[in-house]
Amino acid sequence: MGEEKVTVPTADSRSNFTHHLLRDVQALEYMLKHEWFETDTIRIGAEQEMCLVDKKTLKPTPKNISVLKKLADYPWATTEIAQFNLESNFTPRVFTGAALRDMEAENIYQLNIIREAAKSSNAHIVLTGILPTLRKFDLALENLTPKPRYLALIEAIKAQQKNVRGFELNLQGIDELHINHDSPLLEACNTSYQVHLQVTPDTFVPIYNIAQAVAAPILAIAANSPLVFGKRLWHESRIALFQQSLDVRTSKEHLRQSEPRVSFGTRWLDKSIMEIYKEDIARFRVLLGTDIDEDSLELISQKKVPKLRALQVHNGTVYRWNRPCYGISDNGMPHLRIENRVLPAGPTVIDQTANAAFWLGLVTGMAHEFKDIREHLSFADVKDNFSKAAKFGIDTQFTWFHNRKISCRDLILNELLPVAYNGLKARNIDQADIERYLGVIQQRAEAHQNGARWLLKSFTHLTERVNRDEAVTILTSQMVKCQMKEDPVHKWPLPKVEDLKHYRPVGLRVEEFMETDLFTVRENDLLELVGDLMDWRKLRYLPVEDEDGHLCGLITTRKLLRYYIQKGRINNEMNDYRTVGDLMIESPATVSPQTTIKEAMQIMRSGKLGCLPVVKDDELVGLITEMDFLRVAGRLIERLK
Repeated sequence: MGEEKVTVPTADSRSNFTHHLLRDVQALEYMLKHEWFETDTIRIGAEQEMCLVDKKTLKPTPKNISVLKKLADYPWATTEIAQFNLESNFTPRVFTGAALRDMEAENIYQLNIIREAAKSSNAHIVLTGILPTLRKFDLALENLTPKPRYLALIEAIKAQQKNVRGFELNLQGIDELHINHDSPLLEACNTSYQVHLQVTPDTFVPIYNIAQAVAAPILAIAANSPLVFGKRLWHESRIALFQQSLDVRTSKEHLRQSEPRVSFGTRWLDKSIMEIYKEDIARFRVLLGTDIDEDSLELISQKKVPKLRALQVHNGTVYRWNRPCYGISDNGMPHLRIENRVLPAGPTVIDQTANAAFWLGLVTGMAHEFKDIREHLSFADVKDNFSKAAKFGIDTQFTWFHNRKISCRDLILNELLPVAYNGLKARNIDQADIERYLGVIQQRAEAHQNGARWLLKSFTHLTERVNRDEAVTILTSQMVKCQMKEDPVHKWPLPKVEDLKHYRPVGLRVEEFMETDLFTVRENDLLELVGDLMDWRKLRYLPVEDEDGHLCGLITTRKLLRYYIQKGRINNEMNDYRTVGDLMIESPATVSPQTTIKEAMQIMRSGKLGCLPVVKDDELVGLITEMDFLRVAGRLIERLK
C-alpha cells in the first residue's frame, strides 16, 4: 500500500534520511549474512488496481474517496494516485494446493463489494490496463487523490524535472501520439495486476533472473493496453507511458548513459538482492523522505527485526518491472519477495489469475529445470524481447535460447506452458486448477486473441461507423458487461454499435471530437492549389497556418466559389487575387480544446458558421465542422428507433 507519511525532503532532512537509508542497507546485509530470513514457507499475493467510471457516460469519475468511505470496514481497499482509481490487496497465502483458486475467489469477493459501493456513487469499476475513455484533461492535478504522499510524489518528480516543456509522451503504433503534459500524473493512465512471489535469499538471484527472462512472453500474452486517448499504439502501452511519465532525464550533448526511474534493469544479477538496492541508491537521488523512528542497526544489535522504512520508501520510488521487496511475515520473520509489475489489470478476473498462474508456474518450473538462465539467454536479448513484447504483444517474434527466433504463440504453446505446468505441479497446486488456468493461456494463444488484440480489432471496426468518442464508450460498455460475465477475453465477440443503447455526449469537449488529421495551406500558396486540394480531398474548409503552426486565417468553399464566379468581371477587386492571403478570412472565430461541444454549437449557430478551428496557445490543433455535429445527431436519432 505504500508509506503514507512521506514528504519532499529539505537539504537537512535528505541528509538524515540518507543516513538511515545507508544503515538500512547495512542491516539488511547483516540479516542476509546471518540467515535471519524465512525459508520454510513460500507465499503468493497480489494487488488489484481498477478504474472508476461514470455509470452513464463511462468516462473516468473522481469518486474514489466517496467509494472508500463506504468501504471503511474493509482494510484491503485503498486509494491510488488518481481519484478515478482504486486498489485492493489480497491476503498472502501459501503457494500450494488451492492457493490460485482462493486468490481468484478473494478477488471476485472484493470486486463485488467494491461494485456495490461504487453503484451508490453512480459508478462502475473497470479492469483494464489503460481505460479507453480516459482523456488527457482527466490527468489534471485536480484529479490527484488528496493524500499527502501523492502530492509529495508529484512535487518531488516535478522538482527533478528540467524540461521546461513539461512531460512528453511519444508513442507510435498504428497511430501516433505526441503530446506534452504539465504533470507526471500521466502515470495514472496505468492500472495493473501486481503479483508477489516470496523467495528465499539463496534462490532470489536465480529466480529474479528467470523473472527477467520470462517477462517478455508473459507481457506479450497478457497485453491489454493498446489505446491511449483514442490512438492505437503499442499492444502494452503502459510500459512506455509509465517510463515517459516519470522520466526526469535531460538530453546531453555527449552520449552519456542514464537510466530512467522506470526501468527493466541494466544487467543480470550475480550474487545477491543487494546488487539491486545498491545500484538504485547509487543511480537515483532520494526523491521522498519520512520521519524515521527506528535505528535499524540498533535493533539488529538487540536481535530485533527492523522495518527498514528508509529503504522501503526509496525502493518505492524506483519502478523496476520486476521489483525486489522486503517484508515481515505475521510470524515476525523477515522475508523477500519479487513483485511482478508487468501484468495489466483485466480483462477479467479469470484472465488475471491465469496470467498469475502462468508467471508463477513458469518461474518455478524454470528454476527447477535451469540452474542458471544466463547460460541460455543474453541480457541484451531479454531486454530487447521485453521492448518488442510491449510493442507487438502476441504478434512478437522473440530471440530465445541460443539465438533462436520464435513466435510468441509457438514459444508459449510448445515450450513455456509445459514448464509452467511442471512448476505448478512441483508446488502441489491442485490439478484441476492447473488445467483451468493454463488452459486459459493455451486457448488465448490458439485463438490469437488477448485483450490488446480484442481492443484493437474492436476499435478499428467501430470507428468505421462512429466517431472516436462513441467508439471508446461502446468498448468500455462492452468490457464492463464481459467482465461481469467472467468470460475470458479470447471468447469475447467484437462489439456492435447497437450494443450501447444510451450514448450520452453530454459534456463532451472539443478535443475529444475534433478532427486532428488536417490539411492546411500557407498565405503565399496559390489559389489554384487551394481549389485542387479542396476538390481532391472533398474539403469545405482549409485552415491557413504559418510555418510555426499558428493559425492565420481560413479558406471556405463559399469564398472560393465566389472568387471563381466573379473572376474576370469588370471592376472586380478579386481579379488581382492570386494567393491564399488575398482571399482568406482573417482572424476567424476559434475555440479551445476544452470548449464543450454544446458551447461550440452555440458559437457556430449564433455566428452562422460552418467551421471552427481549434487553437491552443496560438497553435492550430484541430478543426470541427457542422458535419461532425450532424454525424453525432444522426447517431442519436438512430438510437431512438
